[in-house]
Amino acid sequence: MAHAHHHGHDHHHHGPAEGDYGRAFVVGIGLNMVFVVAEAAGGLWANSSALLSDAGHNLSDVLSLALAWGATRLARQPASERYTYGLKSATIQAALLNAALLYAALGIILWDAIDHMLHPAPVDGRIVMLLAGIGILVNGFTAWLFRRGQQGDVNVRGAYLHMLTDALVSAGVVVGGGLVLWTGWLRLDALISFGILGLIAYSSWGLLRETVQLSLHAVPPGIDIAAVRQFLLARPGVTQVHDLHVWSLSTRDSALTAHIVRSGGTNNAFLQELQARLQAQFGISHCTVQVEDTVPVAGSHGGCEE
Repeated sequence: MAHAHHHGHDHHHHGPAEGDYGRAFVVGIGLNMVFVVAEAAGGLWANSSALLSDAGHNLSDVLSLALAWGATRLARQPASERYTYGLKSATIQAALLNAALLYAALGIILWDAIDHMLHPAPVDGRIVMLLAGIGILVNGFTAWLFRRGQQGDVNVRGAYLHMLTDALVSAGVVVGGGLVLWTGWLRLDALISFGILGLIAYSSWGLLRETVQLSLHAVPPGIDIAAVRQFLLARPGVTQVHDLHVWSLSTRDSALTAHIVRSGGTNNAFLQELQARLQAQFGISHCTVQVEDTVPVAGSHGGCEE
């Protein structure tokens, strides 16, 4: 059985205004590293489990920002003979590692909070409130730096959500410090730590789930593969779609491969229009389409399955 095979590729490149967050990463890492040192020292001085919990989480965020920044730089490396897609997937691996580090940090902080609950000690509420108030400003400003890019990149969204969550957590610590001053209840500081840990674990679960899915080459969030199939079937002359695959090349770029059966074969105009529509409607930046003019024999494509 004869087949006419045609491949079309379309690459979408993000400009500096959309994808370059190098300065934001540098500023965010610098500010948060200084704040982590100050908050950890203040937590030890004030004997505050809540401050130490927040400092530990902020340290994990510094590591997350550094990993995310490094991954975005690696993703810009051109393709090579060995890495034919370049190093785009480094952003996915960094996002997954960040999520894992976050939950590891939560376990360490939980251990400290339990110790403070079992062995309560006086807490300097004024220092707690002062440092947590600074944390609101530092984390809020850092989140603002990433606000524009968090819609289209899970790597940037991870940084944005971490910083925004930290700002909210710091606000909770300020309230907790005031309550400790007002009530004198020493275990309240540890209880606030448990609340902080629960909030962080809950807010980060979606990020962890999404990065695991991306690492397993799942269909990217926001892309309905059934809708993609229907779109392809609706193209003029197309009678069948098989071996359709959509996956993430990075946290910003997605790819599609498909075999379509089309009477009369194909031409460049058809492929160019198809690629442009896939980019515009589904955000798929890299397309490889094989067009056949006859229905394939079952099992003739190396065992690929739908």
